[in-house]
Formats: sequence, structure tokens, C-alpha cells
Amino acid sequence: MRVFTTGANGWVGSALVPELVAAGHQVVGLARSEQKAEALRALGARPLLGSLADLETLKRAAAAADGVVHLAFGLDFSRIVELAAEDKQAIEAFGEVYAGSERPVIATGGFGLLPVGETFTEDGPLAPIIPEFPRASEQTAFAVAQKGVRASWVRLPRSVHGVGERHGFVPMLAGVAREKGVSAYVGDGQNLWPSVHRLDAARLYRLALEQGARGGPFHAVADEGVPFRQIAEAIGEQLGVPVLSMSPEEAAGHFGPLAVWVAGNGPASSARTRERLGWAPEQPGLIEDISRPEYYR
Repeated sequence: MRVFTTGANGWVGSALVPELVAAGHQVVGLARSEQKAEALRALGARPLLGSLADLETLKRAAAAADGVVHLAFGLDFSRIVELAAEDKQAIEAFGEVYAGSERPVIATGGFGLLPVGETFTEDGPLAPIIPEFPRASEQTAFAVAQKGVRASWVRLPRSVHGVGERHGFVPMLAGVAREKGVSAYVGDGQNLWPSVHRLDAARLYRLALEQGARGGPFHAVADEGVPFRQIAEAIGEQLGVPVLSMSPEEAAGHFGPLAVWVAGNGPASSARTRERLGWAPEQPGLIEDISRPEYYR
């Protein structure tokens, strides 16, 4: 297939490109700079300079491809409204180009928070869009699919881990532990975090694309739910700082904006995804991965 990928230089995208190339696909990746373009060439992809704001560039790239994987989403949350609008417009643009065809569009979603005792499944309802975080990737992909486009999405869990991770939750938690001199959890720390290794996530995207986005949404979940206390203990051991429990009030001051996620519960199942795509995680689980000294270098 000829595949157009946004976010090709990102944490998952930089694993997806060689995954696609190794499977015999031709990849064009969106790149925001010549430096990023060179990095894509090194991975075996053909770069296309542009951004999510360049809708005509996105449409031309999609038109020349047999399928699209949309991973890009900015990290500057001070611009969250603008980033969410760009994301929505990009998915709509891909849907416009692929209307009336069998060419797939794979977008990217995520998981929120659940009460204890509940688990996210692929059949769960779409999460509501909230003003504080108005990203609507799943809702937009769903709306595009309702118009007859073969569109679906992959939900990525809270931790997409791997050695070399720089911007995810674990590096942020490690940063707090270094700064405060303690690795903390909330209450008994039994709230559950889903996770997946970035290489397993990349393989899932490839399988979903090759199967024409049929049967989604797809859950890129290897560890259905890791107790947060185990995460805090692994970080504490590697950084050589004590591990302790905090009350919700203490955690709010300790973690700042991260506190709601630190205390949040959100286990997720990937049973249907595994069955429909024949996907099975092969890489280390979260605790094994973050127990490596090299994770913190």
C-alpha cells in the first residue's frame, strides 16, 4: 500500500514508519521541518513538508495514497482549542478525499477515567467532549464513517512506553519524583492504568490499516490495568527515592495538573481487538520496561 502518515516523527509514528516499510508498504510522512524530513528519510519514508493546518497539502497526500494513518496532535496544551480544531479539520479532509472509496482512514483516540469496577471495552460509547480538553478525534472519525467513509480509530492508553520515552506520563512522573524527592501514589494506589509498548502499538496500527479499518475501534492495550502503586514503586526504586501514599488533597499539591490522572482509574480491554486483528503484544510490559535503569537516562 501507499500510506500517508501524519505524526510520523512522533513517539508512535517513528515506530510505525519502519513497521510499515518492513511490511513492504510505501510511506509518505508529514514533516514540519527539513530536519524532521531527514529523520523520516532515514526511516525509509518519503517526507512531505507541511502541517495539519495545510489542508490542501493533506488532501493531495491522501489522494495519492491507498490509506491514511493520522497520529499527529500537538503537545502545547496552551493551544488546545487550536490543536483540536486542526485535528478535526484534518480528519474531515481525509474523509472528503476518500468519500465513495474503500480506502481506509485510521485516526487516534484515547481513554478517560472510569469508576472502580468498570473497564473500557471497544463497544463503549464515545466519550463526551469537554471544554477543558476539546479534542474530538474519535467523534470526528465516527461522523466521517457515518457518511460511508471507511474510517476508524485506535485508542492509545495512558502509558505508551519504551526506552527513550521523553514526553509521556512516566517521564513526567519521574520528573516530579526527582524534583520532590519522593515517588508518590494516592490512597492505596490500586487504581489501574492501561499501557502498551510503542512497538506493539505500531504493529496494531499496521494491522488495522491492512484490514481496511474494519472492525474498529481498536484498543492498543497490552496491560489492561497496572496498579499505580507498582508504577510509583518502580520509579522510586530506579531513582533511589522513597515511595509513599498521599491523600487526594496532598496529591493535588504534589502533582499539580497530573494529580487527576495519578489518582484516576481506567482499565481497558483489548479482547475484541486481539480477536479481530490477530494482534498479541510481544514487547515488555510497563513495569518490566520502567524497571530498567536505561529508561531514566
